[in-house]
Amino acid sequence: MFEKVLIANRGEIALRIHRACREMGIKTVAVHSTADETAMHVRLADESVCIGPPPARDSYLNMPAILSAAAITGADAIHPGLGFLAENARFAAMVEEHGIAWIGPTPQHIEMMGDKVVAKRTAAELGIPVVPGSAGAVSDVAEAEAEARRIGWPVLIKAAGGGGGRGMKVARNKEELARLLPMAQAEAKAFFGNAEVYLERYLDRPRHIEVQVLGDSHGNVVHLGERDCSLQRSHQKLLEEAPSPVLDAATRAELGKIAVGAMKKLGYRSAGTIEFLYQDGEFFFIEMNTRVQVEHPVTEAVTGIDIVREQIRIAAGAPLSFNQEDVRINGHAIEARINAEHPETFHPSPGKVTEYHAPGGLGVRIDSALYQGYTVPPHYDSLVSKLIVHGSDREECLMRLRRALEEYVIGGISTTIPLHQRLAAAPEFITGDYDIHWLEAFVGRPR
Repeated sequence: MFEKVLIANRGEIALRIHRACREMGIKTVAVHSTADETAMHVRLADESVCIGPPPARDSYLNMPAILSAAAITGADAIHPGLGFLAENARFAAMVEEHGIAWIGPTPQHIEMMGDKVVAKRTAAELGIPVVPGSAGAVSDVAEAEAEARRIGWPVLIKAAGGGGGRGMKVARNKEELARLLPMAQAEAKAFFGNAEVYLERYLDRPRHIEVQVLGDSHGNVVHLGERDCSLQRSHQKLLEEAPSPVLDAATRAELGKIAVGAMKKLGYRSAGTIEFLYQDGEFFFIEMNTRVQVEHPVTEAVTGIDIVREQIRIAAGAPLSFNQEDVRINGHAIEARINAEHPETFHPSPGKVTEYHAPGGLGVRIDSALYQGYTVPPHYDSLVSKLIVHGSDREECLMRLRRALEEYVIGGISTTIPLHQRLAAAPEFITGDYDIHWLEAFVGRPR
């Protein structure tokens, strides 16, 4: 097993990884920008190294600085967390070339799944159903229009090299396509350095369902059930739950079987998430994330399996500590993402946390690096906390969510806690009758 792991990330995920390492008897190295010198993961790590000024490009995306920090501290492995360099195949390869273990998938698999066009083609070859779309990137309006006629209107324009809603546009006719295609290409180029876009059929009322998989270097692959991530705003997830309220046991087993079979063919190693759109009883592959997900705690809550611990063990060459028959879905879990944003305008709200009281009690987990007196910097993602609740069934889970949200106090900055309180009382959410477009309409409802 590793003796020292460098955590190439920040915030709640860095703290999450630190905790897993400490429970395994592994020392940790925190890297940080000058804006994060008082961050919780920096204060708790065995060692810390400043890797640059606040802008991410000069610190958390600074590959030479991170590799230098690993060298000077003698770290024998790097965990990239999520975001930043977590799905950067070049960085993963550099880490391994320096004789340091990469706690994640192979660089080849990261690169394969990082290009959405290649990922979709690969998924089809592996027997995963895919959304009808263009065979590859479309370069101009004429080519795009021909593909749209074949696929059927409306179509979704998507960036080949990224996600998170960037470079994504819906065109309902050829006039909209002509106007939106260059916009999507420009946005894709600006955010991902790759202007390539492709087309998919636009589904009008799908659920967003994802399957958590784990694979080791011994050929073992398991799935840990699914998560429902359909509550989204601007293609950004806001709340997730496991299991999905719309899937039955047979459908869940079939979806898991497809995911495991595909990953065995691929020879996949580490944690990964296969994401689908689900509508009218059909599943369509949309992408695969080759890292741990923000929402992984809901899966941990219902399975009792520590996903980050398994990632570390796999990277050290150990086989999975369990098999598929050992995986049991126990009860229901919901994760509410708490962002430092105004709950109605969604404007970022960095600043000093003047009060902080986290909820507790049976079935309540908080993944957060906040503390009273901490200053949330303006330079990074607005996610500051994840509230995870677990109950024996969905009804108990919802009651626990409402209670925990009432207890949660974060003073000095605006957060999305009031929005989550509205959601937890919404009839459509209570009955599970929602899709990926529902939240946008809900947010705009008069109160």
